[in-house]
Amino acid sequence: MTGGGASRWWLGAVFVAFVIFLYGPTLTILVLSFQGPEGGLTFPMSGFSFHWYERLFAGAGVVDIWAAFGRSLRLGLVVMALTTAVALLGGYAFRRRFRGEGALFQLTVASLIVPSIAVSLGIALQFRILDDAIRALAEAGRLPTWLGAEDHTTAMGLFTSGLGAHLTWTLPFGLLIMFAVFNRFPVEVEEAARDLGASPWGVFRHAVLPLVAPSLVGVALFGFTLSWDEIARSSQAMGEANTLPLELQGLTTTATTPEIYALGSLTTGVSALVITVAFAAHALARRARRSASR
Repeated sequence: MTGGGASRWWLGAVFVAFVIFLYGPTLTILVLSFQGPEGGLTFPMSGFSFHWYERLFAGAGVVDIWAAFGRSLRLGLVVMALTTAVALLGGYAFRRRFRGEGALFQLTVASLIVPSIAVSLGIALQFRILDDAIRALAEAGRLPTWLGAEDHTTAMGLFTSGLGAHLTWTLPFGLLIMFAVFNRFPVEVEEAARDLGASPWGVFRHAVLPLVAPSLVGVALFGFTLSWDEIARSSQAMGEANTLPLELQGLTTTATTPEIYALGSLTTGVSALVITVAFAAHALARRARRSASR
């Protein structure tokens, strides 16, 4: 065997080992989730059945799967929409020089450097200070009674502190992607659209948006999947109701059945489904545009 052939074999072996290391745990959990009713958390398997999925969907387990699933899904969709919109507009705005752009950029990506748990703790502390201020103002009679501040408990929740915590994670990624896209965007396209009489909105809608649409799909997927799987930034900032990843984390210390594997496989499947649907929708949209242009 020549030196080149040997090196290809070694590189192939390293790649296979990497794939096994990357996807092996996920596949192991998927297989173990189909344990029989008497099965445990490890091999060997005790039969094959959908018992733990049935138990999970029936709500007979240790976690209210549908409530946690719904909270994570709603939050993920809102985070996806906001991340996509802000990243698109922010990337487009940064194409032009303005005062303070450097400081704004640094502040935007700073949350990627700060440890996630520190961000979560900081957000929780801010909302505790806000809650104390609301109670103090209510006791002093400085808030309208119709606000119901007398019975105020906390402003923390899924779409307040939780949404803010997730956006500190997803927005920097979305902005960095769109910065890279717009740095390579051909200025001639916009100039040609303006020469043809397009308004600023027309240039953006008909010339810019169709060309950056594939990148927006990637930003949307980043936004949803990062929110869907986020634990550290959610740990202190969600308030009373947990998201699905937090419920899953709690099960790792309390569950003694393969139900936790069924739940983990379900969350992974949702992420894969969202990615598949997004790419399929993008492919269908491209095919429709090509058909319309013929």
